[in-house]
Amino acid sequence: MHFEHPASRYQEPPLLNPIVVIPARMAATRLPGKPLADIAGKPMIVHMLDRAREAGIGPVAVACGDPEIAAAVRAAGGTAVLTDPALPSGSDRVHAALAALDPDGRHDVVVNLQGDFPTMDPGGLRLVITPLQDPAIDIGTLVVPIRDDTEANTASFVKAACAFADGQTIAPALYFSRQPIPWGSGPRWHHVGIYAYRRAALDRFVSLPPSPLERRESLEQLRALEDGMRIACVRMEHGPFGVDTPEDLERARALLA
Repeated sequence: MHFEHPASRYQEPPLLNPIVVIPARMAATRLPGKPLADIAGKPMIVHMLDRAREAGIGPVAVACGDPEIAAAVRAAGGTAVLTDPALPSGSDRVHAALAALDPDGRHDVVVNLQGDFPTMDPGGLRLVITPLQDPAIDIGTLVVPIRDDTEANTASFVKAACAFADGQTIAPALYFSRQPIPWGSGPRWHHVGIYAYRRAALDRFVSLPPSPLERRESLEQLRALEDGMRIACVRMEHGPFGVDTPEDLERARALLA
């Protein structure tokens, strides 16, 4: 009788071939012209380009809604793709840029890196692709601990309902909300809106209409969950802060001075 050795069933995790795309447009509601805001002598979008290059996970490009952003990126030696300014979201902008950057689909994973995290630790970008080592996961994203009830009850701090087993750093995302979920004692997790999509998952995502819960919570990741896609969260101790207001911009300038 032949017994199969357990080691013979072990499979190496799949080798991923990511590309990082940063969507950027000038028409931010609270901070117009945000991508070109000067921080320590460089436009914010160039800081994002630098953070993505420092992560070293693959080529980096900026999906630009405006020619002046493309000019700043190219002046810094970066790759810029002009996209239709009327596209409804950053995900649509990333998808449109990919069609020009990689029409043959050589990159099987795309990291959608928001253009307003200039203090981002490049290690977070390396982490966000790790859930995709599991073939059952469609999208990876990041969470950090919520420190207090004020954060938990602030609608702009998006909460992820996920629970990490002892010693684990990856957990399935069951829901996202602006409300302080889940109920009861225990850790709560603040969602950091950086995503690693399988290429097929992004294709599928942008083909779907906005879903009922997405419209209700104003959170586009709920479209993926409502369609049955699987999202997994990676926990980090400290996340980047997004630059959304003039006060945020001054804080970023002080940190990067």
